[in-house]
Amino acid sequence: MFTIGDFARHGRVSVRMLRHYDAVGLLRPAHVDPHSGYRYYEAGQLARLNRVIALKDLGFTLDQVGSILDEEVGAEELRGMLRLRQAELESAMSEAAARLAQVGARLRAIESEGHMSTQDVVVKSVPGARLAVLKGTAAGFGPDQIGPVIGPLYQELCARLAAAGALECGGPGIAYYEDAPAGDGSIVVHAGMTLPAGVTVPDVEIVELPGIDQAATVVHRGPMEALLPTIQTLATWIDTNGYRSAGYSRELYLEWSQDPARWVTEIQEPIVPA
Repeated sequence: MFTIGDFARHGRVSVRMLRHYDAVGLLRPAHVDPHSGYRYYEAGQLARLNRVIALKDLGFTLDQVGSILDEEVGAEELRGMLRLRQAELESAMSEAAARLAQVGARLRAIESEGHMSTQDVVVKSVPGARLAVLKGTAAGFGPDQIGPVIGPLYQELCARLAAAGALECGGPGIAYYEDAPAGDGSIVVHAGMTLPAGVTVPDVEIVELPGIDQAATVVHRGPMEALLPTIQTLATWIDTNGYRSAGYSRELYLEWSQDPARWVTEIQEPIVPA
């Protein structure tokens, strides 16, 4: 048997925590000396301690932990519960990371007000393109709403192009947007990749995207989560140079790799004289 101190060291917990678990009936000592009151534990009790700590760290209350363990949940069922909880926490972490990125982008936009150069904005005509397109609907036009939709669309589009042997002949990606027919503020997201004439892909719509007669364009470098300062610089240029926006901007992905920090994207916003 182990003293409470030795058992705590082997379980990587505090003696105080073991005493608390004993008090609430979650992990009783294997033996308590009737004269000294010293608690003693067996090595086999480490398995229950591991379950208690794992469940507690995954967000279960001690009452819930006790209920789970008292029902004598098997190891496989417990693993399933932990995997489910793990997936929930990973999803929450991803959402929190996305929100943090948006806060950072908004902060950079505020810090750069009046300081970002608009000299790199170029007005030009944008040619049309023949695209293989998949589309989905986002709740709004915010990056936190567009990102979770457009990312999976491009993953699926690339997978279908690869399966059809057409991925190598595909050109740069072009994303474009339009208001959803529902009129509730939702956005139809079009994830496209240019294809030469004559190339088709099963179960993928081929779209002849029209050109833009006049577009204000600017190149953004880095992840799309950090796009906000670039977009607002473009908006400032449009407003101060006698134009107004004529619709949603397009995104031409000039360089796209596994590392978002190396992405190069041209933002193309249709404009008309104000």
